[in-house]
Amino acid sequence: MSSLPTAAKGGLALLLAWAGLCNLWAFILMGVDKARARKGKFRIPEKCLFLAAALGGAPGAILGMRIFHHKTLHRSFTLGMPALLLLNLAVYGLLLYLLMNS
Repeated sequence: MSSLPTAAKGGLALLLAWAGLCNLWAFILMGVDKARARKGKFRIPEKCLFLAAALGGAPGAILGMRIFHHKTLHRSFTLGMPALLLLNLAVYGLLLYLLMNS
């Protein structure tokens, strides 16, 4: 990373921070929604769970699904989250490519 220009280093740090926060947020949302489901409380809308994944947190959402055993039987989640993961990887890959070649 020392051979990268200063602007690219800043962009890489920002990208890593974004990815980390999005994944943490998606993971937490899955856990909170599962806890609320067990208690019969107000739930987090599915569109919010998908939004967190679409904004870059698909790995965290999938991890949350597995750890909390949440939404694992819903077809929209078992197909949608892996699709969003592929999209996340493509976007992160493109951004990394652009940062490294700037």
